[in-house]
Amino acid sequence: MRNISPEDLLTLMKVAVQHAITFPVWPQGEAPGTAASPVQFQLETFHTGPTPFDRSVTGVRAPEITVYAPQNPNGVGILIAPGGSYRRVVLDKEGSALAPCFNAKGYTLFVMTYRLPADQHAEGADAPLADIQRAMRTIRARAGEWRLDPAKLGVMGFSAGGHVAASLGTRYDEVVYPPSDDIDRQSARPAFMALVYPVITMQAEIDHPISRQQLIGESPTDEQVHHYSPEQNVNSETPPVFLLHAVDDPAVKVENSLVMFTALRRLGVPVEMHLFEQGKHGFGIRDALGLPAAVWPELMMAWIATKV
Repeated sequence: MRNISPEDLLTLMKVAVQHAITFPVWPQGEAPGTAASPVQFQLETFHTGPTPFDRSVTGVRAPEITVYAPQNPNGVGILIAPGGSYRRVVLDKEGSALAPCFNAKGYTLFVMTYRLPADQHAEGADAPLADIQRAMRTIRARAGEWRLDPAKLGVMGFSAGGHVAASLGTRYDEVVYPPSDDIDRQSARPAFMALVYPVITMQAEIDHPISRQQLIGESPTDEQVHHYSPEQNVNSETPPVFLLHAVDDPAVKVENSLVMFTALRRLGVPVEMHLFEQGKHGFGIRDALGLPAAVWPELMMAWIATKV
């Protein structure tokens, strides 16, 4: 994908979206105890310019999973948690734009939306974690439909979605919602985590202030800071991790990836980290074109192949 033009990538995205299917995360559609906030879609015009495929959504009440399936599955599925500062969920920049590259190598992508923690849901700050736990369990229960190995299901998260993904990888067995059916008997543990310019820590010195405020408020307790900082919840059972960040990121400091790397390495959890000098924040695939960082999908897929 390094040599593709933005116009060609957009064409491939359109094809991927046309063939994608979408289904609800929760069996009843809306999540249990969800708040009645209005659902709104908008275009992310400040990223790559206004296109029909720069969408984001707010007010999520009924989280969904959109499946981008390859013609020849390699047995590996990746659940995608896009970013959005915990104020919105982007759908294309860190969602459908990934499909052409990863599908070409046989990976099946599951791009999800998740509820936002400040929308007054019953689970509060755990609403995104409840959604991604249920999403992983659902995909694992239905893996055969997409010719996937249930043991080869990982998670990828971007920015605040990186925090959602890292929370799944470190708190996959924490009970954050009441079980409702046989799907909830499935394990929510991902086989691997891929975290791209992730929000990780809630420590005030290096946190992402907007994500932290949306998640745990202006004046969180020390207990909240600890509980919602994935680097402080790593243990020997944490799945292998791939970290990717740009050093010049002005929004989510590169120290977020550094503290996660240090925590994982200290406990002997397999971890690989790639830091690029340029890229700033939110580069995804499209905004990395023309930069050395454009190679990241190839690096990530090569790493995944060694872990599953």
